[in-house]
Amino acid sequence: MRLLLVAALAALSSPAVAAVPKVLTDFAPIQSLVMQVMGDLGTPVMLSPVGGDPHDFQMRPSLATALSEADIVFWDGPELMPSLDGAIRAMAGKAQSVPLLHEGGGHIRQFDDGEGTDPHAWLDPTNAEAWVVTIAARLSALDPDRAATYAANAAAAQLRLKALDADLTAELAPARGVPIVEFHDAFGYFADHFGLNIVGTIELGDAASPSAARLVEIRKTLAKAKATCVFPELGRDPKFIATVTEGTGARIGAGQDPEGTDPADAPSPQLYDTMLRALARTVADCVKG
Repeated sequence: MRLLLVAALAALSSPAVAAVPKVLTDFAPIQSLVMQVMGDLGTPVMLSPVGGDPHDFQMRPSLATALSEADIVFWDGPELMPSLDGAIRAMAGKAQSVPLLHEGGGHIRQFDDGEGTDPHAWLDPTNAEAWVVTIAARLSALDPDRAATYAANAAAAQLRLKALDADLTAELAPARGVPIVEFHDAFGYFADHFGLNIVGTIELGDAASPSAARLVEIRKTLAKAKATCVFPELGRDPKFIATVTEGTGARIGAGQDPEGTDPADAPSPQLYDTMLRALARTVADCVKG
């Protein structure tokens, strides 16, 4: 009895450990990076549905409560998901908003056509390296009891990302400078980092189907640049690929998934690595012929 009383008194005198913060993310690549930093401490809620296009994000009523109760939201930024910006302001009264595009510590590029900030920054693994450090720092500020765990997880994630970067650099070396055409203007960070030569895109914007005039223009670009490969993209109409490549000699590559929207790839800590390796493989395999 005396031992039980001593143990009870000790428990009462010990400082309470705060709960793990309630964390939300926007879509699969950022979900994956946050999961790497959180590790076994918890799983963030992802706002975009599995298989959903983040460009078309709409807040589901079922997630309104999660947003209102969140402590922190890690997301790409309003350039990619403008409707989420409004939802955070309206519903996430107590949550910290962390748009990693602007606060993550990575670099930002502008679209080549002068239409503003390119939001697809997760496709550069050096940005992801910076982001996991920021994620760990922001979680540690909310949850100092577990700061050492967040820091250790982020350091391990950085090592994995560096190894990923080295592997992809080697795999894509034969594709450097080879003219290719992408489906939509999402690959600027990926191309800049790995030295790829994107001579054009079928779609000009993230959500704009190409007009007949655009298809004629991209055929001319493809022919003039002697593009080697044209790439379909998950969730986008493949009929345009046949239209622009017919009679040109350009090879059609495997379908690409730059936003991790394939329903077969459930969000996981490994998804970021898997997604970038798959993108690199589509380019390397097509260029090799």
